[in-house]
Amino acid sequence: MTLISPVWLWLLVPVALLALAYVLMSVRRSAYAVRFTNLDLLDKVAPRRPRWRRHVPAGALLGMFALLVVGFARPTAEVQVPRERATIMVAFDVSASMGATDVAPDRFTAARAAATQFVRGLPERFNLGLVTFSSEASVAVPPTTDRQAVFTALERLTTSSGTAIGDAVHSSLEAIAGVDGEAEPPPAHIVLLSDGSNTTGRGIREAAEQAAARGVPVTAIAYGTPGGTVELQGSRVPVPVDGPALRELAGAAGGGFYEAASGDELQAVYEDIGTSVGYRTERQEIWMWFVAAGLVAALLAAVGSMIWFSRLP
Repeated sequence: MTLISPVWLWLLVPVALLALAYVLMSVRRSAYAVRFTNLDLLDKVAPRRPRWRRHVPAGALLGMFALLVVGFARPTAEVQVPRERATIMVAFDVSASMGATDVAPDRFTAARAAATQFVRGLPERFNLGLVTFSSEASVAVPPTTDRQAVFTALERLTTSSGTAIGDAVHSSLEAIAGVDGEAEPPPAHIVLLSDGSNTTGRGIREAAEQAAARGVPVTAIAYGTPGGTVELQGSRVPVPVDGPALRELAGAAGGGFYEAASGDELQAVYEDIGTSVGYRTERQEIWMWFVAAGLVAALLAAVGSMIWFSRLP
């Protein structure tokens, strides 16, 4: 939290002096009561009351003053604000290694289910597209607000050989560039999920530099476990997840990097990404919260005084 007009905080000095004066008066009152020798008479003329209650109204009143002073100083804080528009491209690895069963029921099925939930959670006003990649990349669904088109494309996905990560980033960037011709296009983000190394097509470094040059972050998800295997042509072939390659891509493209070794972990990753791409951080004034809290404190002071210290005629 930062303050736009911190000079107002000088008003806390008289508030502190007032609190000090109250404490000194309370101590003096206690000392006077001890000097009163006829304790039976003192008990009759000044019946005992719970000690803590008599301090509540004063404390609430002082709290009100302090809160209002901070409110006058115009505090600000960073808050999450929903984006009005954005273009999100989901790049989905459909290589044969996604058939590994180290993730139940297999990487491909679990990843597709998590991607479907991710799509459902994005704001409807966002443009959303889908790129699939194995030995080559293709735009399955150009950026659109039609969510059903993306759901249908996800259901029709099938696996094949090869992993062209660099081409997937390039195809996503081309799809983003074709959204509209506005002078200030909406912010864009690529979310790429893969389990393997880049085996064909453009290099990862080249694709990352291209994304960075266009100002489009690439968030990469390494999905699977180091012990994953898949059956190819009757043989069991190891297909360990390649996190370093995807970490390099995300780092060079200015995006985030995640690792997920189960369907639940992947779903949590997608939820985190949805929060980051669906909102932007803005610094806003929050003085009204301090003023509201000050008014509540004043109300407590008034109610406490009426309940505990009012005297009926």
